[in-house]
Amino acid sequence: MFRKLKHWLPFRSLSDDEYRRERDRLLDRAPVPVFWLFGKTGSGKTSIVKYLTGAERAEIGGGFRPQTQRSEEYDFPAADAPLARFLDTRGLGETHYDPGEDIQQFASKAHVVIVTVRALDHALAEIVEPLRAIRKAAPARPVLLALTCLHEAYPGQQHPQPDPFESALLPDQLLPDLQRSIAAQHERFAGLADAVVPLDLTQPEDGFDQPEFGGERLKTTLLTMLPAAYRQTLLALHDSMKSLKDLNDRRALPHVIGHSMLAASAAAVPLPWVDLPVVAAIQTHLVYRLAGLYGQHVDARTWLEMAGPVGGRMLARQIVRETLKFIPFVGMAANAALAYAYTYGLGKACSWYFGQVREGNAPSARDLEQVWRDQLTQAAQAWKKLSGTGLRP
Repeated sequence: MFRKLKHWLPFRSLSDDEYRRERDRLLDRAPVPVFWLFGKTGSGKTSIVKYLTGAERAEIGGGFRPQTQRSEEYDFPAADAPLARFLDTRGLGETHYDPGEDIQQFASKAHVVIVTVRALDHALAEIVEPLRAIRKAAPARPVLLALTCLHEAYPGQQHPQPDPFESALLPDQLLPDLQRSIAAQHERFAGLADAVVPLDLTQPEDGFDQPEFGGERLKTTLLTMLPAAYRQTLLALHDSMKSLKDLNDRRALPHVIGHSMLAASAAAVPLPWVDLPVVAAIQTHLVYRLAGLYGQHVDARTWLEMAGPVGGRMLARQIVRETLKFIPFVGMAANAALAYAYTYGLGKACSWYFGQVREGNAPSARDLEQVWRDQLTQAAQAWKKLSGTGLRP
């Protein structure tokens, strides 16, 4: 596609190999939060991933891939433009599990360790002992203890209301058995966990009025534990996903945000002009990814129908903004904001276009441009809110 559009561009387009190398270089320094999941099978790890990402369980299960002999890794929504990364230790409970290999593999990756424990499970030697070694290897890395499956302490009943854990870890109104159990877990993990979060993430068919009981508490605690630069992706994802109901749009949005973050990282390089081919390549790959999600084919005609109303304006503004890089710091920040907003606006406009075509409609160029303008404004506001730059693309 870049070869077909080469005469449009004031720079040399990237080959596939060049793009992959540049993408991998960007991913090494992109602000992707990495969570190390540490817990027994059935302790709620997958439920936590589902809550934080909004992905379906089948997508999560099929996305994990081997990382070490007893661990796996999952990039959400995809490895080429991730918003979050989850490292899952699956060797717990096996004879003579040695965390050394995982510690060596994950030492420089994980930002937060999430230990998942069923609140009423007290056979935890296989968790506690390896966790001591993990904690010793990186004492400054935050550890969150998630106490899950609270409903096992009150079978057949709804979660207590109002939420008693909003005020204290051991509120007086808790059932005695659950209170004793949580107190015992708190004592067991003293010095090993920096925060304890009781929660119960269930399926809608399980019959609970609040299937995400304690979910907001989990997210808020994780945001305080993450380095400041890494909070932005989770905030962007959660803020944007709230109003989406269409399944295809929910699947597409994380890819839009992931590619937008990657484009912002590329545009933040201090040298003028050198990032334009990379940003253009990221945007092109995003369009093809979205087409696949909506079951649409992108040929030269489709590309021109979409790119015509917005491509010229987008490219012209990007070129003008490149000159700002001659102004140290201000130019870099402005260019990152521009790349994020334009990539996000392009992705949302393409999602709208593909959705319209999938439903049998023929969207006009004027409508497509208006959607792009509206989404560009929203993206600029989101970037200002998340980054605090106050810069407008």
